Parts: sequence; C-alpha cells; structure tokens
Amino acid sequence: MKGQGAMIGHDKAESAFLEAWQGGRLHHAWLLAGPQGMGKAAFASRVARFLVTHGRAGSGEAARLDDPGDAAAAKLVDAGNHPEILHLTRQAKDKSPRDKGDLARNITIDQIRQMIRRLHLSLSLGAWRVVIIDAVDDLEGDGANALLKTLEEPPAQTIFLLVSHSPGRLLPTIRSRCRMLRFQPVDRDVMTAWLHDMRSMLDAAEVRAIVAASGGVPGKALALIDSDVAAMEKKLLAIAASGDPDNRLREALAREVGGTSNRARLELAIDIVPGLLAQLARERPVAQIAPVLAQWDRVQRTVRDAIRGSYDGTMVGFEIGNCLAELAPGR
Repeated sequence: MKGQGAMIGHDKAESAFLEAWQGGRLHHAWLLAGPQGMGKAAFASRVARFLVTHGRAGSGEAARLDDPGDAAAAKLVDAGNHPEILHLTRQAKDKSPRDKGDLARNITIDQIRQMIRRLHLSLSLGAWRVVIIDAVDDLEGDGANALLKTLEEPPAQTIFLLVSHSPGRLLPTIRSRCRMLRFQPVDRDVMTAWLHDMRSMLDAAEVRAIVAASGGVPGKALALIDSDVAAMEKKLLAIAASGDPDNRLREALAREVGGTSNRARLELAIDIVPGLLAQLARERPVAQIAPVLAQWDRVQRTVRDAIRGSYDGTMVGFEIGNCLAELAPGR
C-alpha cells in the first residue's frame, strides 16, 4: 500500500504503539495481525522509521508515527541503508531462468541465524534496532523455533515487528511473547470515502461494488480499482435473478474466467461472490436465508477443491454460476 495515499485502518494500532512508547513501556515484540492487504507491512516500516529517528523513551513530543525525527537517520531509512533496520522476507529463488522472479516457499532457518548474529553486535547508530519479519507465517519450523528462543531472551534495545496474516497458525509460544496489534477490516462508509478520495472519477456503482468485493481490506480494494468490478457483479446478479434457464449466462461466465490468461477475472468473480451472497441474504425474508448460506458453503468448497487440484477456471466459473442460479426466485 505504499504510495497509495493516506493509510486507513491503522489509527488504533498507531495510538496503542505511541502510547506505549511515550510511557516508556515499549514491548520488545509486536504481532501485527489481520487480513492480507491491510497494510501491516507498511505500518511496520513506519514504526521502524519512527524508532530509529527518535530517542529511547517518549517525552510526549511525538503525536504521530510520521512526525519528523533525526534528519540524518531519516535519509538512511529512505535510501534503504539504515544499519539498525533488519527486514526478513521470503527471498527470490533465482536459481535458474525458470525460477527467475519466484519466491522461496519459506523464510529459512539460515535467514534467522544471520539475523541472530546481527543482534549480537553493538548498535552502530541510534537507540533502537528493529527487526521486521514479513510474514512470520512464512517461517519454516526450525526458523520459528529459533525465533522463539530469541523472543524468550530478547537483546536489549531491540524491537521485533512480526507481520501475520494468520496468527492462529503460529506457535502459541510465539504469540504469547508478543503484544498483538489487530488490523480489522475497514468500515464500509470509511472505505467508500477513501476510494472517492483516491479515484474521484470512479462512479458510485463501481465504488460500491469495489467496497463490497474488498471485504473492508484496503489493499484488495486498490487491486480491484481497474478491474471493472461493477460489470462482473452485474453478470453474476443476472444469473441469480433469472436462474439462467438455458445456461447461456453461465457458459459466458465460464468462458470469461477460464484459462490461465483469465486467472485475474476468475479471482475477481471469487472475490465478488461472498459480498453478493451477503447482499442477497439481507434482501430476503429470514425463512429464505438458509438456501443462500448453503450456496455460500458450496462456493467455498468449489474454490478449495479447485486450489487443491488443477484449478480449472472454466469449471469453477460454471459452478459459481450454478450456485447463483439456484437462488433465483421460484427455484
């Protein structure tokens, strides 16, 4: 979410962190937890910049993470050269032309060991060393255990910022060593206003469709901006309204999302369906909500099975159409 305008959904996390800093009660490890696309890594970068450009303890002068600090340190951060900011993420494979640009499956134990060796060195600049792990979910087993030992006996003047999209999958002992900052999906009205500010040329129907499909996740909303979400939503709603008795609409949808070249269109349809089913559930009497929930479960099973298998986009698209057709009035 860098370079995409003001951050949203970070206010509570920022207030909690600054309150701890200003009170001199800064925890040594922070777990930044929430859906992917909430800007957690960007928040971690802002925190790291703040810490290396400010002093050891709060004196009340800083009101925001983006307040200016030491200018020389800030220049090093901007250049990506500050010696006390360590950033661990999955590395590029780059072992062969075939792998070029692909990322390794995990953050490795070797990366954690290199980080630990750095932690044994004295600070060379400023009052803090900051370790960002993005995402801690990507740690291989040995790496997670090595990290845990470091969190149990943390070096002085070191802050760990652990980005997690699925905190429930982490070792409980890692979670217990951290203070958690939760990044929750953004309220619909806030998202709508933010999108209008970001792209004033978007019409109201497109903004509404993007907000619904994003599930309150700003990063996903940004990815959807140029995807013509309203047009896809219209096609899906047409199937749900008519039941598509001759299969014409479902076949057209399957063609549009099938094949490797149309993967983005398939992912768009998958993103839109949950919000669409929620909309249909809200519009129907209580006695008619159960069929909508049944189709929601069916869509989820279809997507899971496709991911585990060959991910046949044509089949997934047609099955999504089948689920929506079952909800047509009179079916």
